Amino acid sequence: MDASWHQSSEVLNRLTSEAKHLGFSKLGITDPDVSAHTPFLRQWLADGHHASMQWIEAHQALREDPRQLQPNTQRVISVALDYKPEAMNDWDVLDSPDLAYISRYALGRDYHKLFRKRLNRLSTWLHDAVTPHGYRVFSDSAPILEKHLAEKAGLGWIGKHTLLLSREGGSWFFLGEILTDCPLPVTEVTEQPRCGSCTACIDVCPTKAFVAPYQLDAGKCISYLTIEHKGVIPESLRAPMGNRVFGCDDCQLVCPWNRYAKLGDPAFRPRHGLDHITLLELFNWDEARFLEVTEGSPIRRAGYIKFLENIAIGLGNGSPSAEVIAALNQRFGQYGETLDAHIIWALSQLSSRAETTPSGST
Repeated sequence: MDASWHQSSEVLNRLTSEAKHLGFSKLGITDPDVSAHTPFLRQWLADGHHASMQWIEAHQALREDPRQLQPNTQRVISVALDYKPEAMNDWDVLDSPDLAYISRYALGRDYHKLFRKRLNRLSTWLHDAVTPHGYRVFSDSAPILEKHLAEKAGLGWIGKHTLLLSREGGSWFFLGEILTDCPLPVTEVTEQPRCGSCTACIDVCPTKAFVAPYQLDAGKCISYLTIEHKGVIPESLRAPMGNRVFGCDDCQLVCPWNRYAKLGDPAFRPRHGLDHITLLELFNWDEARFLEVTEGSPIRRAGYIKFLENIAIGLGNGSPSAEVIAALNQRFGQYGETLDAHIIWALSQLSSRAETTPSGST
């Protein structure tokens, strides 16, 4: 097969069709050059906005040159996989302080394995049906600037909340990549930035984590605080966390472009009633129950004790019921100083709230 055939639109059409068949909502192809984004990455690291995520800095060289991840890479195939739940009850949960808010992407199956499986199937199809090629697949599994590459591939634009946006799918989708040595045709960039003067995502952030449009201070981001952060969460950030115990979606929930988001893959539908569950029920889980319910779930990443630490803060922001106070006291001294610090804070918040509750109120 001659090289010119690789550049034909027929290859792109067939590849896109197969990607749709596998459940991907969008596909684009670009070269591996990310030099246009490198200055932004370096400044973000210099400003310390990566918080305690030292691995980002440690693997900076790989992020700045994807070819180090897969030798002889000529193209990056970027694909999107929608995950928006069928029933969106987000604001109802967020407005109910005794319920637990879990980021929408984590309510169903863990996307990592499912995504990699489908990427490997797409890569194998290209290898067998079109042309042999060397490749490697990624699904949030290596240091790669996936949003920048997806933007270059024409899948959308990076919004002011630093997430990729699309006119067709909003931001409720995962990204994955195939690095290949096949000189496939590069797709055109058809989506220009369309955030305009809108600052809804910046204004709604509970912890004011956006220091400026397109600039996120991860150390203040609730997604970082509830998943990656180790140790006691700063007291100034606890009340703004509300009932968010794993991740945060506020900046996506208010984005006007998410009016056009499509329903996600059935694999990501909520399981075990996690889209409408009380903080107290989660806090009363023992570790065996946690491991049972979170099998095949992204929530496993936080771990049982970290999950309890997050929930303790949520309980402190909720109703001062006797059951909640008893549960917090019962957990004290069980799992280390961080959980104890959160429990002490929560009990203090509940006590002060109970003192200001009018007699006869519930």
